[in-house]
Amino acid sequence: MKKQRFFKSFDNNEHQKPEIALRTMAKTLRIRRGMDAVCLGWVHSRRSSVVLAIAVVSLTGVMGHKLYNQPQLAVGTPAPETMKAPYTASIKDQEETETQRQEASRTSIPVLMVDVQRTERINRNLQQLLDEGQKIRTTAGVFPFFDTSVVSIPTQHYLRSCSASEWKTLLITLKNTGEEKSNLSLGRNGNKQLGNIAQKLPTAEYFPLFPSATGSVIPEQQSLPNFLNSGNVPLFLYPLDEKPVNIAENTDFIQAVAELKAYRATTSEQNLDSLIVQTSQVRQVYSQARIQLLGIDKPNIKKVYSEISLLKLSDQDWGEAQKGVRQSANRILAQGIPQGLPLNILQNAVSLQVQEFVPKNAEPLAIDLLLTVLQPNLKNDDEQTQQQIQQASDRVPPVMVEVRQGDVIVYKGEDITRWHFDVLEHYQLITRKNNWRQLAKLAGIVTIAIGVFVLVERQMKCKLRQRDYLLILLLTLSIPGVLAVGLPYTSWSAVGLLLGSFYAPALGTTVVGLLLLILPTTVEISMIALLAGGTAGILGSSMAQKLRSREELALLGAAIALTQGGIYLMMKLLIGAAFGGGWYIVLQESGLFALSGLAWSIVALGLSPYLEKVFDLVTPIRLAELSNPNRPLLKRLATETPGTFQHTLLVASLAEAAAKKLGCNVELVRAGTLYHDIGKMHDPLGFIENQMGGPNKHETEIQDPWKSAEIIKKHVTEGLVMAQRHLLPTAIQAFIPEHQGTMLIAYFYHQAQQMSQENPNLILDDADFRYDGPIPQSRETAIVMLADSCEAALRSLKDATPEKALAMLNNILRAKWQENQMVDSGLTRQEMSEISQIFVDVWQQFHHKRIAYPKMKAGKNG
Repeated sequence: MKKQRFFKSFDNNEHQKPEIALRTMAKTLRIRRGMDAVCLGWVHSRRSSVVLAIAVVSLTGVMGHKLYNQPQLAVGTPAPETMKAPYTASIKDQEETETQRQEASRTSIPVLMVDVQRTERINRNLQQLLDEGQKIRTTAGVFPFFDTSVVSIPTQHYLRSCSASEWKTLLITLKNTGEEKSNLSLGRNGNKQLGNIAQKLPTAEYFPLFPSATGSVIPEQQSLPNFLNSGNVPLFLYPLDEKPVNIAENTDFIQAVAELKAYRATTSEQNLDSLIVQTSQVRQVYSQARIQLLGIDKPNIKKVYSEISLLKLSDQDWGEAQKGVRQSANRILAQGIPQGLPLNILQNAVSLQVQEFVPKNAEPLAIDLLLTVLQPNLKNDDEQTQQQIQQASDRVPPVMVEVRQGDVIVYKGEDITRWHFDVLEHYQLITRKNNWRQLAKLAGIVTIAIGVFVLVERQMKCKLRQRDYLLILLLTLSIPGVLAVGLPYTSWSAVGLLLGSFYAPALGTTVVGLLLLILPTTVEISMIALLAGGTAGILGSSMAQKLRSREELALLGAAIALTQGGIYLMMKLLIGAAFGGGWYIVLQESGLFALSGLAWSIVALGLSPYLEKVFDLVTPIRLAELSNPNRPLLKRLATETPGTFQHTLLVASLAEAAAKKLGCNVELVRAGTLYHDIGKMHDPLGFIENQMGGPNKHETEIQDPWKSAEIIKKHVTEGLVMAQRHLLPTAIQAFIPEHQGTMLIAYFYHQAQQMSQENPNLILDDADFRYDGPIPQSRETAIVMLADSCEAALRSLKDATPEKALAMLNNILRAKWQENQMVDSGLTRQEMSEISQIFVDVWQQFHHKRIAYPKMKAGKNG
């Protein structure tokens, strides 16, 4: 049954011609549409004004919360009248209480803690001193060098360290025990006689231990025992150019001679000679050690070590001394050395420790070592000190003052002091009111800031809805709201991340920047904390929309945390707050700022999916999720309408390329294209791409262009129903009707024209063959409309040249332009020309020529 349309006069005038009535109806409809547009614009403007008013009031109220209910009387202002106490009361004297608590805080003893770095430095210096001592003792050789039961340790030290004169005299004494005994019993003339004996010795055969003193050496071919027996006694230290030594009072010399004589008497002359040779060698290395000791140029080492203190100790005593010194140092440093400790107290402490761990004869050296390296290693524990100060302050009870009924609190004209204010506040005699002047000033600043935001929005051509303004307002209010509660770690990073993800980075940066300018005027906040948080918010706004996964956003949250903490630390370092004893607190605060930035970033990531749903937002991440071909709706599209799905993929390739070239939202274009034809699933065979070469139901079954047009148009309405059922964002739903706009379904319209010409009773109304629209309202939906119109035409081309393909596409795009389908999209004629060229380039990539492979001849058995 063919559809019939009968004309009814618009003004019920039977004599009016149908053509005139139709034109009148169309004109009236256009007028009504214009009026509707004006009404909608007026409603939108009114709603925008309401939103603006709400934003100004709410922002002013939150930022200026301290301007409400302010006391009318203030400290330092004159009293308007004489005020008396209405009843007797005990009132806390805030000022006196605070004074006493501050005094208690000042008298609190600071809590000290061991400075690990200083302690390690002291231990390194001590180890350096011990290593230098060990190095010198290694040069001096093993000590004692002989059996201590034969030659005692003091005698062995005397033999290796005595002067050349004493050594020569000792050798002569041992040589001339019998005949020279009377001469060596000495008195005043002993030295003179010793000098005469020395003059008889050949100086060329003297053996100097210090090469710098003389160049003479002992002949290598003659051993020391033979040399001694020949009567030539060598000098093993210096030639005898020094003053003779009086040995009568030298107990060490007498003891050495006695022990050597006893050794000779108990053994033999040869053993004594061997001992003397060994002693001579020991004297050589000892002299080298002494040179090394005298050549030390480090004051701290030279101050500690002397020949007697270092080289007189036996190896065993030296080893025990090293161990004892380390133990003493560890114990003293563990207990801690405070700044300003008197030296005598430190000396007493060192002496007590040394007596416990160090051998008796090594105590002086150990004391010198420790006193040289020990330094104060205690520092203030700021956290514990503050806790102790707070505890000391809290222990001070409040100072209460009794005010009797009728007592004068303050006389008229007298300046109100802090005590007066507290008493008046207690009796509720201070009237409070809102500071309307400051509130009006703040409201003006907020209005200007909102105006700047609107200008940026319009400059960027962002089409924000009422719900978008509401969300931006709520996010903006969170920053001063958290500060109003008293928390310094506010939601900069969360606001930056969310605004940057939901909207353009410039909008998020604008909001954060405006807050940075406004907040210091009304809210008590540290400028360093303000700059650190603002920098983190700007970083989040700038980077959020460039990321394509939740994992990348999580990494951005960590980067924001490090930025917030790092900026805070650097600003503190610039003003010098971290120097001295406050560095620990600065590091702690920086860490807390970093953790707060990370925490707010985590909050933003957790809220993001819910805000996207509630406020119907699309982010790059959500668009990527919607473009996943494994989503149920897209899987159905690929399964139930394979031809439409292939068509969709080709359209997406064309639209993506154009969107990327024109700087549009590529992710939105791709997602919108994938869903733009989902309505065709309501009747897959009603669309030729799904018939797969089968019969066309429009020609074999329906044979009614009006009904066919309804089926074609229905893929838009059904698509919207499916999109709403699957909770697709409005931005994605917009592609379903706008990709067709109000275009004419030309094929069936021409069929209807032919039928109406054959049957005059049929009334042809092109509205039956036009999509309901609306026309594309964004550049993205307009690009998809053009790609959808050009895809079939490009697919039909086989061997056409790029020039022919471009000419055909220009005709198609020109028709869309002439049908006013691009009026509201924002695309320009220049961009339309670029789009046609982009489509041709993509078509060439998909339809490149293939290599012609030679045909295989069939075999004999084939």
